This record gives sequence, C-alpha cells and structure tokens, in this order.
Amino acid sequence: MWWSNNEQRKQQKERVKNIIKRTKLSEKTAQIGTTNAETPPGLSHSLPTSATYSEATARTRAPSIESEESPGYDFNQPPLSHDCYDFHPHIVSPHYDTNAHYQPFPSTPYEVDIKTERQMYVNDVPTRRDSMISTFSTYQPPSGHPTLPAFPEDEWINESIYDTGDMFSAEEGLDFDFFDFSHGAPQASQQALIQVDECDRPLLDHFIDNVLRLIFPILEVNQHGSARSEVILPALESNKCYLHCCLSISAIHLKSTRGLQGEQIDSDILRHRYATIAELCDALKLDTNHVHILEATLGMIFFQCSVGRPDDALPDISWHQHFQAAISLVRKLELPHAMVHDNNARVHPPFNMTLASWIDILGATMLGRSPQFADTYREKNQSGSTSGLCELMGCEDSMMYLISEIACLDALKSANGINDMQLCQLIGSLGKSLDTTEVPPESLAWPYSSTGAIRPKQLSRNMTAVFRLAARIYLCSLVPHKSKDDPTLHSLVDRFTGTLHLIPHGPDGFDKSIVWPLLIAGSQSTAGSVFRQVLAVRMASLGEHAEFGSFGRMVRLLQEVWRQSDDCDRRESGQNVHWRDVMQQKGWDFLLI
Repeated sequence: MWWSNNEQRKQQKERVKNIIKRTKLSEKTAQIGTTNAETPPGLSHSLPTSATYSEATARTRAPSIESEESPGYDFNQPPLSHDCYDFHPHIVSPHYDTNAHYQPFPSTPYEVDIKTERQMYVNDVPTRRDSMISTFSTYQPPSGHPTLPAFPEDEWINESIYDTGDMFSAEEGLDFDFFDFSHGAPQASQQALIQVDECDRPLLDHFIDNVLRLIFPILEVNQHGSARSEVILPALESNKCYLHCCLSISAIHLKSTRGLQGEQIDSDILRHRYATIAELCDALKLDTNHVHILEATLGMIFFQCSVGRPDDALPDISWHQHFQAAISLVRKLELPHAMVHDNNARVHPPFNMTLASWIDILGATMLGRSPQFADTYREKNQSGSTSGLCELMGCEDSMMYLISEIACLDALKSANGINDMQLCQLIGSLGKSLDTTEVPPESLAWPYSSTGAIRPKQLSRNMTAVFRLAARIYLCSLVPHKSKDDPTLHSLVDRFTGTLHLIPHGPDGFDKSIVWPLLIAGSQSTAGSVFRQVLAVRMASLGEHAEFGSFGRMVRLLQEVWRQSDDCDRRESGQNVHWRDVMQQKGWDFLLI
C-alpha cells in the first residue's frame, strides 16, 4: 500500500504530480492552438467576490415600524423594490468530470467509523467485551492517522491544484476556527469511542446517520463538519448525560418518521429521558463539571426543535424549566462576563453561550418575557461585537440584539409597565434602529453560485433580511390598537413573502432555519394572503419533513391562529387573536426556533 512508509508515499506523490503537470501542459497547448478559445473552466466558474456586494454603497432605508402617534413618521413609505428577488429553481451543477484537474481525484465521500463497545461483568469481574463499528459518510477530509509518520510535504497537492483556479475557492473568507468549542481541538483520528449497551446501539446509529445532520444546518454551511466533529461526537464520547439525551431524541425521531407505535419505542424514549434527568441531578449535586452539565441541558432544549410531532403526548419537562438550569450554569461559568470583557478583542465566542443566546432571545418571545441576558446583548450591540449568532443560526448578531430589545418592550407592554405614549416613542426609536441595519436591494441575491455552490455570507444576508422584516412586523404589532387589517402590516407581510424567494426551500433548503420569522409574519397574515399560499407551496416541497420538529409545530400553531382569526373576521368581532394566547389555550409549550 502506497501510504505504508515514507518512500512509497514520496513515489506516489511524484506520480500524481507528473499527472498534474502533464494535464496543465496539455491545457496550455490547447489554448495556444485555439485562437478563439473559450474562457478556461477555472475562470468561467469562478465565484463572485465579496466586493460584488460591497457594503460601501449607499443604503436604501425601508420604512421603520414606528407608531402612527409618533410625529414625523410615515408608515406608507414605498417598500423596497423586489426586482432583485429573482428565483432560480434550476441551478446547474458543476461538471467537474470535464476538467482534467479533477479526474485523478474523484469526488467520493470519506467513511468515518464510530466504534461502540459493551463490557459484561460477573460479580464485578469483566468476563466479556464486545466491540462493533458503524460507518457514515462525509466529504470532510480525514485527519492524518496517528500511527503514520508526519510528512511535511503532504500540503503540496493543495498548492498545486487550488492556487491555479477559483472553481473551489469561496467567494468570502470563512473562519473555520471561529468558535471556542468546549471539547477543544478535534482528535487526530475521526474514530470516536462511544460506549453504549447493545440494546441502544441501533438508537445511536440512527442518531448519527439520520438526526445529527438536522441539528445545525447553518453551522454546517459555515463550518463544514464542525457540528459533528467538534460538538456532537466528542460530547457523545465523554458526556454520559448528553449521550442519554441524544438516544432519547433518536427514539423520538424514529417514532415520528417511521410511524412506530407501541410500548417498546415509548419505553426507549422515556428510559433515556429519565436517565438524562437523573444524570443531571447527580451532576448538579456534585457541583462539578459544569460545562458538561450545560452542554447536556442545552441539548435537551434544542434537539427537540429538530424532531417529533406537535401532538407528542409523552410526559416531559418544559423547555423553559430546563433553561432556568442552563441560565444558572451560564452565570456560574461567567460566560456573559467573558463575552462582554472581550468585546474589543479578536475572540472565539464560547459555543455554549452562543447557543444559549439563540434560545434566550427567541425563547423570550415565546413567553412574553425579557431575555435573561438582555443587558449583555445591549452592551455587545453598542460595542458592535459578535456573539457568533450569525455563524450558528444565520441571522446577523446586530439584528438578533434588536429582536432582544423588541422582546423587552413586548414584556413591558404585557406587564402594563408603560403607557401608550411612552410605548409609541420606544417603538419609533427601535424602528429607526432597524433602519440603520438595512442593506441595498442589490445586495440580496440567490445564495447559490453559477456552479451550484452555496455562498454562506450571501445566505446570511438573505436570512437577516427575512429576520429584519419579521422584527418589523413584531414591532408594528406592539402599536396600541393596531390590527392585522392595517395597511402597514399588509405591506410588511407582502414584502416578507417576496423575500422568502431568496431562501432555498425543500428538504435540502433552509425553511427550518426561519421558523420564528415564519411564525411572526404568518400570525399577521389574513385570509387570502399570498403568504398563506407561499407557505403551503413550501410545505409541499418539504414533504413529510414539514410535519416534524419546530417547523411542524409552527404550522400547527398558525393553522389554529388562522382558524380562530378568520372566524372572528367573519363575525366582525374586531378581536385580534394572538399566537401566544392560542398556545396557552391549547396547552402547547413550544420553542419555535
């Protein structure tokens, strides 16, 4: 085998290098011999540069959501032009097989082994040890094997190929070491040692093969493979509480996607759910290893957003009760202080704090409360520093900070802690703040390049535009005596619907990453609204995936809101139906993020 020793590796390197040199020479000869040759593949398929979307162009500000009682603000300003919202349903895949550079290197996935072991004891004496390996595929290149000697010249192949063309180069520079993951640097080998009982191995395999890819889709786009290799697999290996949580989530996914019924699958769900709680309680009593406890607690909250049906009836602890424990751990670890303290430095945000912030900000809108760390977000917004939210969930940090401020205002209004005049003044102020985040219409475009590659920063710009319009709708709904029949809300919902064309849909799209904006806009849509038609189309494109996780729960909630709201309109009662009231009536405790 060519990789067994240094000499054979050098020989293999020389053979491949000669192939590449001959390929380049033949290309140059062909170009010289053709007077009207077409642009070579490396240029014709090059991706747009970030300069294409320069932020230095003049900003076109959209109407701010300020109260009609506030002087000097016009709700009827014309919306942004939608000419840029071109939908491209057919993206041509790159024909790599026609380019001689890539023929020696077929685009096939790598196989990653997950080793599971079971140890049998008799009277505390080990008598039997079983070991099994399951495999899944990934396109992330594996790290060097620890048993092979280091070979410093292995990097030549990247320099020889990738520095001659832009076919695989990104349009923007991405920081693949952005987050501070709690498990540190990934292991040299991609084989993870996860110890489970034999009866639970199918659940572990199902989680790795089918559930893991659903959990952090935006993080996967920004930092391919990091969710798997730096967050989930290391935690499964080292954190028993986290492992039980994932096995429970795996059983829920199996039950909902395959229609399994009976005591066995319910027993698996509850057994691991209770084991997770028991492990958490034991760890909290010891008051040690707070990072592992926080990691498992956030997993219990967030992983539910990817699996299950809205009508799941098995007993469980509500997400916000779990989050109270997470808040205590976050403060004990002094994560908010660390983020604020390092505002002016080039830091790597703690991944667990970023995930907690995502749950905190949007979860607060579910409860009608202020976010727990609102002061931290306010300070970070003033300093212009990042919390890593954009890289994790797609919406720019500054927009999430403003949603936190709107949630605070919503909580203040719900508690009757402010009069209408003060409320309108604060709505106007936040509306102007939203104005400052607007981008030129031409900066919004389809997030796939001409070669079919996803452009992460373009996707983020599009998702931020969707969240921005949802934030405006949310803010406008706080205006005293404002109803969904108001022309301003109609205009905003229509603009939101137009912007949805910039978010890829279907099973491989990102509809599940914009559940909260869809909820906010949908709750203000009226019968016959284009939004309802567009949402129905996107649901159909998702197929059965539209029934699961937060997306399925959001759809169920909107259907009930529309039923009650349309009934009120037919009776001309003039009553506004709020989605939080419907959740309370139905006893739904959803976290729709």
